[in-house]
Formats: sequence, C-alpha cells, structure tokens
Amino acid sequence: MIKTTVKIDGMACSMCESHVNDCIRNNFRVKSVKSSHTKGECVIISDNEIDTAGLKSAIEAVGYKVLSVEIGEYKKKSLFGFFGG
Repeated sequence: MIKTTVKIDGMACSMCESHVNDCIRNNFRVKSVKSSHTKGECVIISDNEIDTAGLKSAIEAVGYKVLSVEIGEYKKKSLFGFFGG
C-alpha cells in the first residue's frame, strides 16, 4: 500500500476538506483519503502510486494550491504492533 501526503494551501474549513476529498475520490482509485485544513494537508492511502502531476492538476482545478507531494510505503498500524507483539 502507498501513502501519499499532499501539502495544500487554501483550505480554510471542513467544507474545503470535503471538496478536496471528493475531488480525489472522483479522480483516483483510493482506499482512504483524509484532509485537514488545520494541518494544510491531505493523506491518501492507495494500492498503487498516484500520478503526482494528475493529482496536482485535479486539486488545483477545484481552487487549491498544491505545495508538495510526498509518497511512501504505508504500514498499517495494529494494536499488537503498538504493544510490540
């Protein structure tokens, strides 16, 4: 699984978060997407790497500015892993 963290400028409220989340869900195959206007970021979990140029284009088309995109491996946290098991 892939974790994509997008730093976004222009989100001011929970409705902005919703616009970004809907934009990503409608344009890409994702497992989950969560945006935070207070952190200025969106975290996307997907099976495959998302095209960063397409991602930037889609987000900017709905009125927000993409500052950076960071892609890495996503490791699901489990209760047993938390306790060292």
